[in-house]
Amino acid sequence: MEQYKKEFIEFMVDCQVLKFGDFVTKSGRNTPFFVNTGFYRTGAQLRKLGGYYAEAIQQKFGTDFDVLFGPAYKGIPLSVAATIAISEKYGADIRYCSNRKEIKDHGDKGILLGSPINDGDRVVIIEDVTTAGTSIEETMPIIKAQGEVEALGLVVSVDRMERGKGEKSALAEIEEKYGLKTTAIVTMAEVVEHLYNREYKGKIIIDDKLKAAIDSYYEKYGVK
Repeated sequence: MEQYKKEFIEFMVDCQVLKFGDFVTKSGRNTPFFVNTGFYRTGAQLRKLGGYYAEAIQQKFGTDFDVLFGPAYKGIPLSVAATIAISEKYGADIRYCSNRKEIKDHGDKGILLGSPINDGDRVVIIEDVTTAGTSIEETMPIIKAQGEVEALGLVVSVDRMERGKGEKSALAEIEEKYGLKTTAIVTMAEVVEHLYNREYKGKIIIDDKLKAAIDSYYEKYGVK
């Protein structure tokens, strides 16, 4: 596993973004782990987060695209942080764009924040985590409504590696339905590999009991 992935896993734990316990996902599944990017709350954290996203984006898509689109609301700071990091790390000046939940009819009118999306633009979408592909269903029509736009792919922080609405993973379903490439900074398999029965800051994050709960979850919702 690449070093930046290990660092990112520990970074999520430090920021309390990656939590273990008893949670319910947006899609209604009871899960023993949860990723909440709302816990990235400081400038230093966002700067580091943007760097991890930038590395994952560069590895999968390079920097030859025009717009990084972050769906409202959590995608807004993600798109800003990642485009700043792409500029700093790779010298590429990518535009950021997000949507509003409500269309504004005065001042800076319309549904978009940041850069407009123009005919011919190549767009990568940035999100926190995708469980069942619900958010992307709302996002794609917004992007496509802007003109002759090429949606290249989707990057998330964590691939939960579970089924979407059918038997395939949510990311695989998105690839198939929308023709997008997808990638993640880390997968849950990498998270478990790095943290299971390994002491981090004096504590075992994933012990045998939690590992059994995660395994049970994947028996129910994992990709067969």
